[in-house]
Amino acid sequence: MLTAYASVGAFLLVAAGFVLVALLFGRLIRPHQLYPEKRETYECGEAPIGAAWFNFNPRFYVVALIFIVFDVEIAFIYPVAKVLRRWVDQGSGWFAFVEIFLFVGILLLGLLYVWAKGDLEWIRTVRGAARRGPRAARPAARTPPDGADIEDEPSTGL
Repeated sequence: MLTAYASVGAFLLVAAGFVLVALLFGRLIRPHQLYPEKRETYECGEAPIGAAWFNFNPRFYVVALIFIVFDVEIAFIYPVAKVLRRWVDQGSGWFAFVEIFLFVGILLLGLLYVWAKGDLEWIRTVRGAARRGPRAARPAARTPPDGADIEDEPSTGL
């Protein structure tokens, strides 16, 4: 019984020794003097443009997380779809159908929740705040003064 544990322990010691020897060997052969190009941020082999620290729009994360959630759910439907023919032959086809229907229903409820929360909107506005942007910056429609015609004014070409 203890010999089985001894072989596992020996394997762990050999693995730890291999890691330590590899790290020590790398430390001995790598250069120790850093030069300015070595200290630059790495951007896929290209010269870096701007600082490495910048604000990343969190909407990308929200959309990516929603995609991953619904994409992974397909992986949960696949096994049921794979054995559906066998379950139909065994008389359990309705069970599989109800199971998939409930699963997709729960997914649709999640989608409706995310939609109602406003996380699917690419440009979100804060409730109660005035909308800013190109549409809000447009002036109201002009009305011509008495006796003047809008066509008489010089055109801006827009």
